[in-house]
Amino acid sequence: MSKKNPEQRVTQAERAPQVDDESLETGDSETRQFVTFLAGDEVFAVDMSPVQEIIRVPDVVRVPLAPAALDGLANLRGKVLPIISLRRVFGFDEREHDDATRALVIDIGQPLGFVVDRVASVVGVESSRIEGVETIRGTVNSDLLSGIIKDVGGHAMIMVLDFAKLIAQEFTEIAALARHSGIAAGMSASVESQDEENSDELQLVSFDVAGQEYAIAIEDVQEIVQVPEQIIHVPHAEEHVLGIMTLRSRLLPLVSLRRMFALPAQAADEHSRIVVVALGASSVGVVMDNVNEVLRVARSEVDAMPGLLVREGDLADISEICRLDGGKRLVSIISAANLFKHSSIKEAVKSVDNMRADEQTATEAEIDDEVADDDEQVVVFRLDKEEFGVPIDSVQEIVRVPEQLTHVPKAPPFVEGVINLRGAVLPVIDLRRRLGLPTVERSDRQRVMVFLIGGVRTGFIVDSVAEVLRIQKAAIEPAPCLSAEQAKLLARMANLEKQKRMVQLIDPAQLIEAPDLDQLAKLAA
Repeated sequence: MSKKNPEQRVTQAERAPQVDDESLETGDSETRQFVTFLAGDEVFAVDMSPVQEIIRVPDVVRVPLAPAALDGLANLRGKVLPIISLRRVFGFDEREHDDATRALVIDIGQPLGFVVDRVASVVGVESSRIEGVETIRGTVNSDLLSGIIKDVGGHAMIMVLDFAKLIAQEFTEIAALARHSGIAAGMSASVESQDEENSDELQLVSFDVAGQEYAIAIEDVQEIVQVPEQIIHVPHAEEHVLGIMTLRSRLLPLVSLRRMFALPAQAADEHSRIVVVALGASSVGVVMDNVNEVLRVARSEVDAMPGLLVREGDLADISEICRLDGGKRLVSIISAANLFKHSSIKEAVKSVDNMRADEQTATEAEIDDEVADDDEQVVVFRLDKEEFGVPIDSVQEIVRVPEQLTHVPKAPPFVEGVINLRGAVLPVIDLRRRLGLPTVERSDRQRVMVFLIGGVRTGFIVDSVAEVLRIQKAAIEPAPCLSAEQAKLLARMANLEKQKRMVQLIDPAQLIEAPDLDQLAKLAA
């Protein structure tokens, strides 16, 4: 028997554990092959023709606003596969998966994986031995059956399940796709057109280093990524230089802001992030303790560094100080231009330049430019264990969740409350509740992501903001259409197969219905 591949595909021997030869002995041309399986205490069969394969139940990504019978979405050799529980479809009691549990991959317009308790056998049955369902009375809706097979494969009665009817009844959107060529219709994520940047405001990415808050202008930040497991160390480099990492086929020098500012060393953990800062054609990754939020700050709240504190050379990175919360919160703004003048940054960039020189720098730069043009930049955030993303251009800012939201009488029921954001009323909605997920208690990791939807600035509470990610457009595909609301709100998915990640992409313009927008506009007025 051949070994299973990484996708845990069941071999042909496992796919057909036994064949009922009795039903094949006549050699009748009307003989049909069926896969028989168990779900609950019932024995079912499905015609072999739409069964693509039988696999072990893969790990899944849960999808909000999907039918209750959907376990989630799996990655099957680079393709997104919806996984559906037959027990849940039929209302049987839930049970844990075991070594016998399998998923039948059935393609009736769109591949779907149906979880069954056990695959019994593959049998050949003469058409004349398949009876009608008029007289059956059982635990399963006979409308979903196309016939009954008796005394085959050691079973007194096997119900032939009509998956086309089942899909039409339980998954109407998928059935519609099957009727129209079976290909999921791509829905481009419509990004809400944004107002031109206000020249009186700065947009900053803030982060912590050794308990002090710093920020960099968002236009100088290419992306924010997690610290990789492997970093290439550069011999004889300054202690500020951590090494070099590979970021989408290009080399990125890494420096430690703690070391640059002569702060106590600290090992990277799950909160640490790399802020990729760009200046011209050069990029460098700066390791921070954690990234806080995206700030919009009035220029009137930003002061130049006091003359007595302005230093030359390696201590000139901080150019301005931002005063927030009436001066109680001070954020040091790091100048990207000054940062690249720092000796450690120069050395890190030089190290990469030297390595690239040995690998035909010019050719690689052209390839990087082509890849960048073919990328989509998204802000990735988490709700429970699942990852979601929104176009970076749609995010106005990201702020902490205040200790207490102000509840407004007669506010729409979907609004958690309002906060004062620089003198303006910002309605806040719990994105978990919007997506039909269980709510959780407030935590320090939660953030409010601010979008402009239909001209109304609205905040959505998420569990945490993970990173800013560049995703190749080739990795983005239409999400399986599982319900009308899901298809509208979560129309696309980034299938990052090599990273074993799936990021569900949200269209912010679809987060609020038109009638609700009117109520929000009145609330924010």
